[in-house]
Amino acid sequence: MNESIIRDLIKYMDVEDNAAIQYIQTEHRMKLGLFWGIKEGSRVLEIGCGQGDTTAVLAHLVGEHGYVHGVDIAPEDYGTPLTVGEAAAKLRRSPLGDRIRMDYDFDILSDQTQFAENEFDVIVLSHCSWYLKSFDELAEILSKVRAWGHKLCFAEWDARVTDVSQLSHWLSVLIQSQVECYKENSFSNVRTLFTPEDIQELVSAAGWTIKEETSIHSPELQDGRWETEMTLAEAPVELQMLPIPDKVKTLLLSELKLLKTHHASGPGSPLGTYAMVAKKQ
Repeated sequence: MNESIIRDLIKYMDVEDNAAIQYIQTEHRMKLGLFWGIKEGSRVLEIGCGQGDTTAVLAHLVGEHGYVHGVDIAPEDYGTPLTVGEAAAKLRRSPLGDRIRMDYDFDILSDQTQFAENEFDVIVLSHCSWYLKSFDELAEILSKVRAWGHKLCFAEWDARVTDVSQLSHWLSVLIQSQVECYKENSFSNVRTLFTPEDIQELVSAAGWTIKEETSIHSPELQDGRWETEMTLAEAPVELQMLPIPDKVKTLLLSELKLLKTHHASGPGSPLGTYAMVAKKQ
């Protein structure tokens, strides 16, 4: 993987203060883009673009004759310390800017959201499905976008633990997803837990045929530690505030004790990433 390309992408995102962190994040997304086989000249619709970490990689891969349209349901002022709107503005001012469009407050399932049939070569959902409210919501998205593109490229954390060092990340995800069952509204990172098997079933039911699958490991990613620290800080407070049955609350408190024990033994490793390529049936 070309290190100079990754460093250029970091420079375009203007994140010098967090360059070391961003290098690891961008390297991971480059692994995804290369596995997906994003070609020069492609037109890409990226759903759940966030601050543009994957958008920048996609824009590099499609080249000067390609186009990436990133959309996200979050408002422009979402995110910290840099909002998604601020991050997008920096990316659009970069040399990649003329091949990028990023829209926020964008509901992909709204009746007003329509694109032409086969307007895009590729539809991308990268590390965004766990933010969704339900299985039904992902099913609707996968079904609706099928008319707009030929190829579906998907990535999400792989809930299948392959090493004991991943247990802290896995427990954090499990605890968050269980707590979510008792919330009416949420801004959490994990709102619905999809396993690779769930994703396979939903993708196939929506009319896509899976062509390639893999699990990509980027052990230096910081996300596992971030999720663990956030869960340990926020879940105990939420357990006191939410209408959770006592028996479930006791279960979650026990899981939190396990998480604290695993976290104390070391920073651990993040889960792998389940990545997939599918075509229209």
